[in-house]
Amino acid sequence: MAGFGDPAPTEVEPASAVPVRKPILARGAGGAFAGRVNIGFLGGSFDPVHHGHLVAARDAREACALDRVVFVPAAQAPLKPAAVRASAADRLAMLRAAVAGEPGFAVSDHELRRGGVSYTVDTARHFRAEFPGARLFWIIGADQLARLPRWKDLPELARLVEFIVVTRPGHAWRRPAGLPRGVRLHRCEGHTAGVSSTELRARARAGLPLDWFAPEKVVALIRRRRLYR
Repeated sequence: MAGFGDPAPTEVEPASAVPVRKPILARGAGGAFAGRVNIGFLGGSFDPVHHGHLVAARDAREACALDRVVFVPAAQAPLKPAAVRASAADRLAMLRAAVAGEPGFAVSDHELRRGGVSYTVDTARHFRAEFPGARLFWIIGADQLARLPRWKDLPELARLVEFIVVTRPGHAWRRPAGLPRGVRLHRCEGHTAGVSSTELRARARAGLPLDWFAPEKVVALIRRRRLYR
């Protein structure tokens, strides 16, 4: 894993290693995340979803004692101006196929139904109203941390959710300049997946195999619907 500087303890709270528990919405089992239902959210285009997304979600769930991780596909990500390649229906179908039978994983189509640019603060308001007594976490990669100060209405967002930052090789762990002190960050040591949606789309376009890069059901769906050709 890439090395990271030691953050000030008042600014970054290390994640406690707590085993995954059942049922999905059981209360926290102990450690820093005990006392309430802990729900994590992983947003993105998922164009397509791949093992890197699933591994990051599992890492965050296990490290931070999350009772559930909800995948939230974006209609249009605000910091990714390029249009998504697959339709909302196809991306939703791939996500549902990817998490089928996975305890503790779920998919929300909230942003797709709302449409337009998907701002995290709007989604966080929705889920805070839906889960008023839960402790909510937004899962991001370490490569996204530097852009976090640019997120819309960040001070309000920081009151609604805490952030789990999944580390990635090559990305330094530093609290970005200009990040409000109220933003709560939890570092999660991630596994290296070495796969991206961009690479999968390129492989599909070239007619190369997608096996081992994404779940079998997702690969089958891409082939059956002839996506990314």
